[in-house]
Amino acid sequence: MCGRINVNADPIVEWVYKILEIPFSTTSNDDLRPTQEVATIAMLNGGIQQLDTTWGIKPSWSKKLLINAQGESVATKKTFLDSFKTKRCLVPCTGWYEWRDEGGLKKQKYLFTQANGDPLLMAGIWYDNNETSQLVTLTTEPNDKCAEIHKRMPVLIQPDNIDTWLNASTKDAQSLIEPLHSDKVSIKAIN
Repeated sequence: MCGRINVNADPIVEWVYKILEIPFSTTSNDDLRPTQEVATIAMLNGGIQQLDTTWGIKPSWSKKLLINAQGESVATKKTFLDSFKTKRCLVPCTGWYEWRDEGGLKKQKYLFTQANGDPLLMAGIWYDNNETSQLVTLTTEPNDKCAEIHKRMPVLIQPDNIDTWLNASTKDAQSLIEPLHSDKVSIKAIN
């Protein structure tokens, strides 16, 4: 689920400044992948700031890189619990990709964006590492529209819930883990 993100710096930088009044910079990448750098927004030193992270963690017990966590259980799983309590973040992006097997030799790629054209704020948690901060994005059950393509979708935080996501109790943050309404999502097949 959600192993690729679309980042278009042009609208994101201006949009983040407009809604949060903080400087933000990111590099455009229409195929951002795990292990690559991701610009996020987090609560640092008592204020909302940019935090550059690397996408994915590799716990000692895991044979593979973990890039996503199920939002429904993030507050109870040992691997994610501490970060969910104190290190929630947001990933400004312009979309995400999923693939669907449509009976051919190649799976069809789809781009999911916000229907009104605004950037999205993907929910995440971050980890301190000696060299860099690391990111895990959160997923949830899909809305009806997204379910036609994939069984999960990213947790997307609306701008009016930014403070709750970054600062509130885990119980209040958990209440935001739900699918974005179908009419707010646009899906386009990519060749």
